[in-house]
Amino acid sequence: MMAFCRIVLIEGDASSRLACKRLGPMIFWSIAIAVTALACAALFYAAAGRPVNATSPQSTNANSHFRQLLADIDADLANGRLDETQALAARGELAREVMRANAETDKAGFRTLGRLPVLLGVGAIATSSLGLYAVLGSPDAPAMPLSSRPEIVAQNMNLEDAIAQIEQRLAQFPDDLRGWTVVAPAYVEMGRFADAAHAYRRMIALSGATPDLQTDLAEALLLDAGGIGSDEAMTLLASAADADEAQIRPRLYLAAELMRQGEYDEAAVRWREALEQSEGDEPWLAAAQQGLAVAEAGGVDLAAQQQQEMIAGMVGGLASRLESDGGTIEEWTQLVRSYLVLGDLELAQNAYSSAISAYPNAFDRGELDTIALGAGLTLEGDTP
Repeated sequence: MMAFCRIVLIEGDASSRLACKRLGPMIFWSIAIAVTALACAALFYAAAGRPVNATSPQSTNANSHFRQLLADIDADLANGRLDETQALAARGELAREVMRANAETDKAGFRTLGRLPVLLGVGAIATSSLGLYAVLGSPDAPAMPLSSRPEIVAQNMNLEDAIAQIEQRLAQFPDDLRGWTVVAPAYVEMGRFADAAHAYRRMIALSGATPDLQTDLAEALLLDAGGIGSDEAMTLLASAADADEAQIRPRLYLAAELMRQGEYDEAAVRWREALEQSEGDEPWLAAAQQGLAVAEAGGVDLAAQQQQEMIAGMVGGLASRLESDGGTIEEWTQLVRSYLVLGDLELAQNAYSSAISAYPNAFDRGELDTIALGAGLTLEGDTP
């Protein structure tokens, strides 16, 4: 029937196609009801209680068996093989056996009483399932194969193969917004920044410009520029920041780019705008605060400068003490290493020469010589 309808929908006239379109949901519901009925019948049959080993002599002749045992006890009492006490004990044990047998029979019968609740439960499940699908389902919706779902394809394949397959589909259907939405961030992850920028352009063309899409496109352009900046990216970021006061990402990008260009006053404005939106626990908060401090200082990192001055003061104090009072080879090694970290090769050479004078035996200066020679310092006065 379904095959016939497919032929009619392709080759038939208008009235035939209309009839088949109406017949399609009827066929679907008929099949769904039939399958549901079969499943319910199977569940009911499986849950219904049934007697087991009903034809065994132990179950059908239980009462006669116990009566015969009672008669045997009476005969043994009459013949003198049992006295009154033994006969009473035997009758008591037999009575307990009868009670156990009756209890098992009652339990088996109890298990067969659950058919009505099972029937009601299965019926309720079937009715609620069909009713829920009637409200939420779409039996007449067209088929949607996996090949038309790029997000499913990307989940079930490795990244390169998934992107290649989605690219093939986008070549055929360039207006597939879902496809561009999937590949754009994937391109960024793969380092294909120019392709990412193209994908974000297509998304903006198909769905319209939003602050998020403008920021994503600007990010791809900046990454593709490799640190030299992009005028288009700056325009996009400014547009995104002005369109929505709650947008933080474009303000952070703008501030960083303005710092790189030396526009510290404008950078400070963008840093402040971003910090005003902060809740106090963002991962970018410390960097933004430091950026604002540098921008307000005209590009001078005061914190770093103060730290450098503090380190230089500590190193100068160590040098003065070693020159006047001397010290261990480890202290001389620390002094030379500190000057090398500060980038002052001249003072590092002077400290190294003083250390050689204090420890002329090369055996004592193993680590110091290694550090000094690795930094290009001159070995003087060595005594092997």
